[in-house]
Amino acid sequence: MDAISTKQSPLPNVRPKQWTWWFIVALNIFFLLAGQTAATLLGRFYYDQGGNSKWMATLVQTAAFPILFIPLFVIPSSPDTNAVCPPPIAKLVLIYIVLGLIIGGDNLMYSYGLLYLPVSTYSLICATQLAFNAVFSYFLNSQKFTSLILNSVVLLTFSAALLGIGSGSEESQSIPKGKYALGFVLTLGASATYSLILSLMQCTFQKVQKKETFSVVLEMQIWTAFFATCVSLVGLFASGEWKTLRGEMHGFAKGRVSYLMVLVWTALSWQLASVGVVGLIFVVSSLFSNVISTLALPIVPIFAVVFFHDSMEGVKIMAVLIAIWGFVSYIYQNYLDDIKAKKPVIALEILKTSANDTCFSFCSFFCNMVTD
Repeated sequence: MDAISTKQSPLPNVRPKQWTWWFIVALNIFFLLAGQTAATLLGRFYYDQGGNSKWMATLVQTAAFPILFIPLFVIPSSPDTNAVCPPPIAKLVLIYIVLGLIIGGDNLMYSYGLLYLPVSTYSLICATQLAFNAVFSYFLNSQKFTSLILNSVVLLTFSAALLGIGSGSEESQSIPKGKYALGFVLTLGASATYSLILSLMQCTFQKVQKKETFSVVLEMQIWTAFFATCVSLVGLFASGEWKTLRGEMHGFAKGRVSYLMVLVWTALSWQLASVGVVGLIFVVSSLFSNVISTLALPIVPIFAVVFFHDSMEGVKIMAVLIAIWGFVSYIYQNYLDDIKAKKPVIALEILKTSANDTCFSFCSFFCNMVTD
């Protein structure tokens, strides 16, 4: 009886660990979805109420990065069991600078896209980042191209094409003539660039740093955001847009206080989403984090209809349904990959348990023989 109780004693500790893991995952999913949705809607609100600075809209996407130092210093990093020599500091700094420059340009394209497109259309076009992510992951991260992934790529591409074809019915009176096509192209380019950034970050974790701990991922977010913020500041002053900010604040439809609050909460929302991204990368995987980030994209059009009265005619509804279909295909493929990856681990645990049971039975049999 003592031996049986000793073998079964660890079981009560499994459930709390599972609940803790699921709670952390759910909390990070909430941070990511809430932050990304709020930031996108506030960005559109900034333009609708009289804001016009593309570089300011770009700056707030990364300017609140110092908040990320809080979890970096407060949350203890798990010890690295794999002893890996750290890469040269100069090499890491160069990588951070290059990624920061790309992120700065990517954020600027997103700012232009949000200015020239209805927020619902903008979000649906952003959903194509999953398709681009599959392509870049195939070439840069050796991800396999299955039939489900290919189906997802085709569907998301077709969804974006529908929005491009339906541009005539989508243009609102507030959007200058001809700017819809520019916003469409820039948003599509921004989605492709964002997927490239994720793949490059994954390459850095795998081939340069050769680990993906919490502190490593968070430091990547902080320093790339720092250099992206520097790019935005240079662009803000070099373009001369900084001279118009005072007049923009006084001319904001909801008042000066609302102008400042919109900028502050937009910046905080983007960093809340960043915390969710980093948390999901650390707890689950970078691929899962990217998939969850695209889950917010079908959510935004719903809020856009409610708050900004965006139209949802037949073409856009069809694009939404096709995008969701492509998203589900992508999710299901990741689910199959996860099941496939867990099978060897489960088999190994079964073998270990069987070996322990056999050893225990043999020892009991041997002790009984000696006693007799």
